[in-house]
Amino acid sequence: MPEATRPGTRAADAAQPGIGDHRDRAGGPASDSPGRLALGIGYRGGAYQGWQSQPGGATVQDRLEDALARFATVPVRTVCAGRTDAGVHAINQVVHLDPPVAREPFSWVRGSNRFLPPDIAVQWCRPVPPGFHARNHARGRRYRYLLIESPARPALASGLVGWVFRPLDGDAMRAAAARLIGSHDFSSFRAAECQAASPVKTMRAIDIRRRGACWRFDFDASAFLHHMVRNIMGCLLAVGSGRQRPEWIAEVLAARCRDAAAPTFGPEGLYFVGPYYDADLALPEHVPAMDWLP
Repeated sequence: MPEATRPGTRAADAAQPGIGDHRDRAGGPASDSPGRLALGIGYRGGAYQGWQSQPGGATVQDRLEDALARFATVPVRTVCAGRTDAGVHAINQVVHLDPPVAREPFSWVRGSNRFLPPDIAVQWCRPVPPGFHARNHARGRRYRYLLIESPARPALASGLVGWVFRPLDGDAMRAAAARLIGSHDFSSFRAAECQAASPVKTMRAIDIRRRGACWRFDFDASAFLHHMVRNIMGCLLAVGSGRQRPEWIAEVLAARCRDAAAPTFGPEGLYFVGPYYDADLALPEHVPAMDWLP
């Protein structure tokens, strides 16, 4: 399969609200607000119960909002581009917020990071239009899954990669992945608790590469359902290990039933690379951690 290219100007599979059309948990900026901001966040997900705030407070959103509030000395609410599950990492998660106090963008980065644990960090801060919405204005999202093929489980990379001990056939997995490109009903790859309004998403590219024992799977889509990438990974590995033929994944897709697919693969190697937006917003799509990933 040739290297994936991302058509950043392609619209998501649902119409996007216009600037200023949406008000949300973060609220609309007050008349004396310094203006809406977007932040890029990186985190290791292993210690957290996913992104979304929960009563116990053991989520990335809870830790981030606590740090922002300590820096601003008043409560701060955020809305993210894509909620991640427990154990899933993020390279460039994007959130928006309406700052209750005026600070320079670099101050929000350095000031908030003072109060964050080592495995969560604000990477950048940019002013955005008042109606910008981190989730609804994203034109697409990218995920990457890192996998080690080895007779023994990984040690140094434990919690940061998935693991298989059976040899994998890259050509077979690429042939299977090609059958998922385009706009489809992805119900067979959707978790039962998924809250998405529609199972129809547009998969724009899947790129599968190998370097030594490390496999890299890149996914680019308009949006993703709950557990969608991990469920696709389970099916691709079933094909790659020879347990299923490449054509089988088309049968799974057509079934529109979760029971037709392979078991959900683990979260350890999954990274939310980040969303992408219209170019005129000038929001960073690349952060240094992307150069660290294989």
